[in-house]
Amino acid sequence: VSSISCSVSSLPLSLTVKFVNCGQGGLVQFECSNPSDFRIEADGVVYALRPFTVSTLRAVPLVIVARDETNQQQWQTQVRLTPPIEESLEREALQKHHHMYEGNIWFPSRQTDSSSVGQLKRMKRDWVIPPINVPENSRGEFPQDLVRIRSDNDKNRSLRYSVTGPGADQPPTGIFIIHPISGELSVMKPLDREHISNFHLRAHAVDLNGNQVESPIDIVINVIDMNDNRPEFIHQIWNGTIPEGSKPGTFVMTVTSVDKDDPKTANGMLRYKIVSQNPESPTSNMFTINNKTGGIITVAAGLDREKVPQYTLIIQATDMEGNPMYGLSNTATAVIKVTDINDNPPEFTAETFFGEVPENRVNVIVANLTVTDKDQPNTPAWNTVYKITGGDPTGRFSVPTDPTTNEGLVTVVKPIDYEISRTYVLTVVAVNEVSLARGIHSPRQSTATVSIRVIDVNESPNFEPNPKLIKLEEGMQPESALTTFTAQDPDRFMQQTIRYTRLSDPANWLRIDPNTGHITTIAVLDRESPYVKDNMYSATFLASDSGIPPASGTGTLQIFLLDINDNAPHVYPQETEMCEKPEPNGFNITALDGDLSPNAGPFAFELANRPSDIQRNWTITRLSGDFAQLSLKIGFLESGIYEIPIIITDSGNLPMSNTSYLRVKVCQCDHNGDCTDQQHIVAAGLGTGAIIAILLCIIILLILVLLFVVWMKRRDKERQAKQLLIDPEDDVRDNILKYDEEGGGEEDQDYDLSQLQQPDTIEPDAIKPVGIRRMDERPLHPEPQYPIRSAAPHPGDIGDFINEGLKAADNDPTAPPYDSLLVFDYEGSGSTAGSLSSLNSSSSGGDQDYDYLNDWGPRFRKLADMYGGSDD
Repeated sequence: VSSISCSVSSLPLSLTVKFVNCGQGGLVQFECSNPSDFRIEADGVVYALRPFTVSTLRAVPLVIVARDETNQQQWQTQVRLTPPIEESLEREALQKHHHMYEGNIWFPSRQTDSSSVGQLKRMKRDWVIPPINVPENSRGEFPQDLVRIRSDNDKNRSLRYSVTGPGADQPPTGIFIIHPISGELSVMKPLDREHISNFHLRAHAVDLNGNQVESPIDIVINVIDMNDNRPEFIHQIWNGTIPEGSKPGTFVMTVTSVDKDDPKTANGMLRYKIVSQNPESPTSNMFTINNKTGGIITVAAGLDREKVPQYTLIIQATDMEGNPMYGLSNTATAVIKVTDINDNPPEFTAETFFGEVPENRVNVIVANLTVTDKDQPNTPAWNTVYKITGGDPTGRFSVPTDPTTNEGLVTVVKPIDYEISRTYVLTVVAVNEVSLARGIHSPRQSTATVSIRVIDVNESPNFEPNPKLIKLEEGMQPESALTTFTAQDPDRFMQQTIRYTRLSDPANWLRIDPNTGHITTIAVLDRESPYVKDNMYSATFLASDSGIPPASGTGTLQIFLLDINDNAPHVYPQETEMCEKPEPNGFNITALDGDLSPNAGPFAFELANRPSDIQRNWTITRLSGDFAQLSLKIGFLESGIYEIPIIITDSGNLPMSNTSYLRVKVCQCDHNGDCTDQQHIVAAGLGTGAIIAILLCIIILLILVLLFVVWMKRRDKERQAKQLLIDPEDDVRDNILKYDEEGGGEEDQDYDLSQLQQPDTIEPDAIKPVGIRRMDERPLHPEPQYPIRSAAPHPGDIGDFINEGLKAADNDPTAPPYDSLLVFDYEGSGSTAGSLSSLNSSSSGGDQDYDYLNDWGPRFRKLADMYGGSDD
């Protein structure tokens, strides 16, 4: 080892010793010469175990021994201790002489035994760099020298030194600089360990030509923590809860504080304590706090929410392990709410409550029961439940709780009869929704008495029994006594009279005596009446007392009518139909009787003796007690309606007979046996009015069809007349052609006269090509559609056709402003008429009067001048 360099940084009551083993390796263990006053850790940090005065600090010698555990070699150094004030004065004195105070610790060179002297060689060491520890927040002058960096090669030649890394040439730049010639490394500003706890730099050595003479070496600069940060609570106000009555040692909550200083040193080691408690009831030390974890627990009994609902604690956190002289502290507030438990039972405000209620009233509040409960309102420990424990064996009362006021509402749930009980005395117990806490018992005030007085009111008379049922035979004559239907007045303590009236009597059969309630008939009782349902007739009567105000009640009298044989049977069905030649020749009939068995069937059927042809043409055979078959004796019966009298007798004790007429409609039938004549329609239920209505509908329908056909023919005729006016451009018949060249007469032209004689035989190829127009043709505009005539029109229609064509031509807005000839009609096939291409044709019709052309409009005026004028 060429040299050993150590640095000591003095801290208040602590220092750090760094041992440089010069690259030899091995584990070094530190020992302190005064372990009772100082402690040295494995990392070389020395701690003062007790406070020292200035005189004591100077008198205490301190020797640090470094022992190599591998070969048991050791080194030692002596530490000089000075108070911080003297150290700063000494530092200032040295700085005046341009020297930075630097506490270096030099260890002696490693000693070896004689056997190994010749074997050890001094190993080349390029860099000699003492460890660098820089306290944060230094207030000394800057730049402040830290350490000198040198190389063994600087003895032979001049070198230049430099450092790189964060804090030098990398952000944050400008914190550390190195003198390029002397190699003195300096810090330019105060350091903050909470911002950057250490810096890793790399030192370089080059010659004047810039050639590297040493390999770069890493330099670690540790920022030594100073107690420059106060503890900070995570929350300024901490909220916790604790149930009342909790035992000592019950956990409440944990408060937490943080310190930005190094937590491995005393600067960041926090301790908690309770500064104050408000209120100080029942004692001033109801709570304690774990000084290391911040957990708050109870240490005393007597938490009562009703007395103290909330405690406020001031909690203090101090660093330096709670040292009040050197530590920094901060405070926070802990608010502890005492939660409620059911430790207070409800108590009635009075021993007896009073109320009154009219009889026969339900859902009426009789009395309000009030209680007091010291527990927290609107909680299960405060909400009260009321129970009736006595005085109500029939369950006529209940006591629900008013959710707002917590009162008990004594309510009538079943009618109360004054004549049975005039007063009620109830026993009511009040309890909470949750059970009382352990050890708490209900006091006598949790039970109360409720005295209720019943008020007598006028009650309605009651019919007994209601309804009342009586049985009797139908047919009872008017003014017959039926029964007595009376009502009882429940008001035994009131002297009142009752009167009766009829309230409902659908058939108007009954009458009741207003004083006695005696019921008599005023009409014959008929079981077959429509007001009787299932042999039962019901009437309602009203009973009214003489109270003020009067009360009334209703009663129903039910009369069960027993059947008697008072209705004769009749045939069913009453109408039927059959064919003239029936196959089969019989049909079944039965009978209907308004009475019940045994006054109805079985029935006896027979034909009447008159008219005489009945038994000659018909026969009746009994099939069963209710059915018979009516058959035709003869093989043919003319169409018509026949009424057949049938005598039917029931089976009553006094049988009743009746002659019923069966209406038989005989009609002509098809091969399926269905009626085909009008009689069938009548039999099917169509009367004369229906048949007339059907015929009128058919006639109206035929008239509408005829009118439609006539309209269609007329419309077709008009359409054909309009189509007769053919466009002159498309017509190959007589036209006046204009030629631009002067030439000979008709003999110079080669015309096909057949085109004038049979236009409908012209082939489509003969039509003039599209796009070729004469000078005298009409412009290319939509032209009117002239009516198209048939090939051989009737001679009487020619005049009409000409007039229609004339009208269309006069009203044509696309006609040219000069006269032109119009084609009116085809003059028949096989015509030998000569050509009209020459205007000299007027000589052939000179004896004809053409003055009427002047009446055809301005387009024919030129033609009238040509043919109707004189020869000149």
